[in-house]
Amino acid sequence: MRNAGKALVIIVLLLLGIGFLLLASASSVKGMDEAGDIFFYVKKQLFWLFLGVLGAIGAALFDYHWLHKVKLNLFLIACTAILLMLVFAPHIGKCIKGSHRWIQVGPLSIQPSEFAKLTIVIMLSTWMTLKGRFATNIKQGLAVPLFALAAMLGLIFLEPDYGTTFLLAGVGAGIMFLGGTRTSHLVASGTLGLMLFVLAVMHNPVRLMRFLSFVFRDAYPDAAYQLTQSETSFALGGVWGVGYMKSMQKLYFLPEAHNDFIFAILGEERGLIATLGVLFLFVLLMLFGFSISRRAPDRFGSLLAFGMTMLLSLEAFINIGVVTGCLPTKGLALPFMSAGGSSMVSSMVAVGVLLNVARHIETADEHMRSIKDKDVYALEKAPEVSRGVRFQKT
Repeated sequence: MRNAGKALVIIVLLLLGIGFLLLASASSVKGMDEAGDIFFYVKKQLFWLFLGVLGAIGAALFDYHWLHKVKLNLFLIACTAILLMLVFAPHIGKCIKGSHRWIQVGPLSIQPSEFAKLTIVIMLSTWMTLKGRFATNIKQGLAVPLFALAAMLGLIFLEPDYGTTFLLAGVGAGIMFLGGTRTSHLVASGTLGLMLFVLAVMHNPVRLMRFLSFVFRDAYPDAAYQLTQSETSFALGGVWGVGYMKSMQKLYFLPEAHNDFIFAILGEERGLIATLGVLFLFVLLMLFGFSISRRAPDRFGSLLAFGMTMLLSLEAFINIGVVTGCLPTKGLALPFMSAGGSSMVSSMVAVGVLLNVARHIETADEHMRSIKDKDVYALEKAPEVSRGVRFQKT
């Protein structure tokens, strides 16, 4: 499993390298206008990357079995819930475009929902591990974890952040399924949840317009402007792209070019080949993450690695789906590449947890090899022992 851990590190480094090069181009105009520095957003992202690397190292070295402790889970849940509620507090929470998703701490803006992702994975992995064979029970395997998940998602939904809510609902369902919850129970609750989600979208004018403009783009050209400009970026880039730093869409034609729609700038500047390459890297990240989950030395490690892999890969695929016009617009970042401090830190911590599980697989494999070596030695001595027994009997 050492190879899986190394491969994971290489993939993340490649995504980070591509991301920073892309951010330097996509944010150059915005950085100059806002701060008089074309590298303003790059410098901010480097600071968050530094914190993310520290978090990843800590998560990789800290024994993940401690995360299985109930008291630690309760502490994480309480802290996360408080942070999610603080986004609505006057003079603490920060409202941007009608959404209360951030907490202002001095010059830094923190997005609690990014850290709620980690808490939800840890919480559900712990619960499904503790219940074990009782996971098929409707109360232990569905009602209790679903209630805890719904309570956390409810706070995120109220911000409102429909994209993160949808993402975490999918990740949570995946962990519960792998943990043993009956498929029929998940399908029934998922159908009900989807109906409530659609109902909420219908009663939210902004989200409803996003959906309508996605389905009926010609009827709502103003609402579909961002998506249209994103697709224009890919059309301009073609197969090989217009060249690095030569994007026209970053000149405020494409809103959020350095953030949620940074993948479109990659398509414009480096073309189809580069976008397929990045997509391939995320597919590899998913495959190596699932491989670590499959070979984890215990049930908790398997669920934990699965959840972290789902967080990173599913968010990436949803972001790419939105930017390429395959999904309605959602406010989800592209992991390791989009500008955003909280997203960078939480993504790096998730990678650290995966490396932690991989390290314990390696330790377990070495232990098993030592046991096998002892067994082989015993078998080699066995004939002599057996001859001695037969001689004594004669």
